[in-house]
Amino acid sequence: MKMHPNCQGNHIDLRVGASRRDFMYVGMMGGLGLTLPQMLRLQAANSIPEVETFKPIADSIIHIYLPGGMAQHESWDPKPFASPDYRGPYTPIKTSIPGEYVGEKFQNIAKIMNKLTVVRSMTHGEAAHERGTHNMFTGYRPSPAIKFPSFGSIISHEMGSRNNLPPYVAVPNVIAPEQGTGYMSSAFGPFALGSDPADKNFTVRDLLTPKDIDDKRFDRRRSLLSTVDEHFRSVEKADSINAMDSFYQAAYGLISSSQAREAFDLNKETDKLRDEYGRNSAGQRFLLARRLVEAGVRMVSVNFGGWDHHSNIKSAFDGQAPQFDQAFARLITDLADRGMLKKTLVMVSSEFGRTPKINGTNGRDHWPRVFSVAMAGGGVKEGYIHGASDSLGGEPDRDPVGPEDLAKTMYRLLGINSEKRIMSDGARPIDIVNGGRIMNEWIA
Repeated sequence: MKMHPNCQGNHIDLRVGASRRDFMYVGMMGGLGLTLPQMLRLQAANSIPEVETFKPIADSIIHIYLPGGMAQHESWDPKPFASPDYRGPYTPIKTSIPGEYVGEKFQNIAKIMNKLTVVRSMTHGEAAHERGTHNMFTGYRPSPAIKFPSFGSIISHEMGSRNNLPPYVAVPNVIAPEQGTGYMSSAFGPFALGSDPADKNFTVRDLLTPKDIDDKRFDRRRSLLSTVDEHFRSVEKADSINAMDSFYQAAYGLISSSQAREAFDLNKETDKLRDEYGRNSAGQRFLLARRLVEAGVRMVSVNFGGWDHHSNIKSAFDGQAPQFDQAFARLITDLADRGMLKKTLVMVSSEFGRTPKINGTNGRDHWPRVFSVAMAGGGVKEGYIHGASDSLGGEPDRDPVGPEDLAKTMYRLLGINSEKRIMSDGARPIDIVNGGRIMNEWIA
């Protein structure tokens, strides 16, 4: 098809059967060789509006996650005046906040309640473990159309690394896909230890240089890998290649830096302090989390226990709650003693709560309609209780809070504006958090 009398060549006729490949090159601009999809991606990236920047209050976070759904009655929100079939098997105890109670197994936490903010009116509508976990790791309801990134991946993307340490560490392992990167590059995923810090011979997977490789050989391998990576990057621009390069660089940084390696070494702590945290999974995981944020890790995601207590909740709590109580209380006082608490946000959450009434097998079932989250340090108030559940602990009675509110406030404390948009695959800009509000009532 001739487009102009002086033109000697043929051009694509968009009115007839032009191929899809030909159509993609219609968008070539200024000799840059941009295809139409590439041009649209650039336009979308340039169309993302700037957002207000926040000055960070905290520079790191320890997120303690209690998988399974911790019962609010036996922990942060007991009902001392309810009948036994609602109150449960324990007698609530008074705390350092006048007129406030916690569960009987929180003997140490009761003494430090005046350092905490406890939200007793958290609520969402997801009663399945996977969906509740998604809410509480991302601030989003699950969607069949897109996978959302976890808090840690967003923090990794926005805050970056310090001191040759990965910005996002999972202790001891990643327990759910919701702890991952979602639509973001896998380069922002968690660094998982691969073993429990409470184990007698605890070592971090792949952290040490093999014994038969000296420094010169190690550096030669690193140089060779860089050459190979550069070749592949010039051939194909793929997330898997870029992410692989990021992982290798991070791994070399960890292995080659004595300061980074020492951050993971619990033997640097005194026996006395390790005993005070507890020589168990909760104690050693929480102590390692403190070491990691002290060394420069931005977010440590710590998983502890299994709280899905459909039957015999007393026996289950007797086995786990004392470990958590001892380790959490010691973590808060340790951070405070070191002058770290003001800059370190500590958050305790679970996917949902439990039914207000004890069931026929002396347990409690899934209940997302009201449950509790606890926080300390990092700019939140001390000795503050937000919201309330009703007299039976089954519904929010005052000031309900959703996962998006929690996420938005957490990001604000870290200096991240959650209204910022991040580009997903396919050039789709997505809010870090969609909806919700910053809970200024929690901020000191």
